[in-house]
Amino acid sequence: MDDALKELGEYIASALADQVTGVDVAHHELMIHSTPSGIHKVAAFLKDDSACQFKVLIDICGVDYPERNRRFDVVYNLLSLTHNQRVRVKIQTDESTPVPSINEVHSAAGWFEREVWDMYGVMFSDHPDLRRLLTDYGFEGHPLRKDFPLTGFVEVRYDEDEKRVVYEPVKLIQEYRRFDFLSPWEGTDYALPGDEKSESAEGK
Repeated sequence: MDDALKELGEYIASALADQVTGVDVAHHELMIHSTPSGIHKVAAFLKDDSACQFKVLIDICGVDYPERNRRFDVVYNLLSLTHNQRVRVKIQTDESTPVPSINEVHSAAGWFEREVWDMYGVMFSDHPDLRRLLTDYGFEGHPLRKDFPLTGFVEVRYDEDEKRVVYEPVKLIQEYRRFDFLSPWEGTDYALPGDEKSESAEGK
């Protein structure tokens, strides 16, 4: 199986030498590394070429690596029902460089690209309707970025006096608690709140 995937990867790389920067097979899956500017051509080739026939776009997702200059991976998962094979195409981009939309190649891409824009802030050029998809109108930031605070920036509640939903800055009722995730049956290396009383009682 891996040999067939390697052969297919070499075929794709030779046909798209200017757009494909690398090919590898891991965990019985084919991975194609492409340039952002070449993703439209790569998607069209994978869909239409008789040796590929990856006509089903399963998903487009983002991955955030804040330590990199091009911090985002945009990953396209494609399926060929004809050949019963899958391929993953990966490109890298940063916060300000848009990625060409593949909505013309796969009509389902419009929804997936909107989700990646909403969650990660990755821009898609030539997208017919690039709006937020999962967050509310006026939402600030992109929740799946690793530097996005767990509490968010605003909280939403219904105000009885104003008879409407209001947005307010997040107010933490208690201070941040540090969880060590140790097993309660094994105990901790330090005294938990309240345990110091029992220790003092034992000492007496």
